Amino acid sequence: MELKTVQLDIPEDSNLILGQTHFIKTVEDLYEILVGISSQVKFGLAFCEASGPCLIRKASNDPTLEAVAVKNAQAIAAGHSFVILMKNAYPINFLNAIKQCPEVCSIYCATANPVEVIVAESEQGRGILGVIDGFSPKGVETNEDIQTRQAFLRQIGYKC
Repeated sequence: MELKTVQLDIPEDSNLILGQTHFIKTVEDLYEILVGISSQVKFGLAFCEASGPCLIRKASNDPTLEAVAVKNAQAIAAGHSFVILMKNAYPINFLNAIKQCPEVCSIYCATANPVEVIVAESEQGRGILGVIDGFSPKGVETNEDIQTRQAFLRQIGYKC
């Protein structure tokens, strides 16, 4: 077995959701979830099929994000993994619905940060062991940092 890290491409002003699922129906269900929650979201999704023809299945309402999602899925190449790239929306607004999708097993990350995926490769194929999401902490927040965080959350409408 060999361990690798795969750097994902996240276009500017985009967010990524990386997860694992178990069924080809996932592509259509995730598409319906995304368009059902927001008419503003632009997205591309790609799913690595793990049996049969083992194709990367795809869907989107934005061809550019779809192409990058497919590129990321090809780089990861782990069966039953899926990649969603989105613009004009935040993952937090979609995560509960995605987690409630019957086919979805887990979410590895939802972020706009740089992401490295830790992949194990054997003769059979590849699997995701985990992710490196962003950077390591540089310290502990101060009272001023707390105020800045709270103001930001109110500015973007997530707190009153």
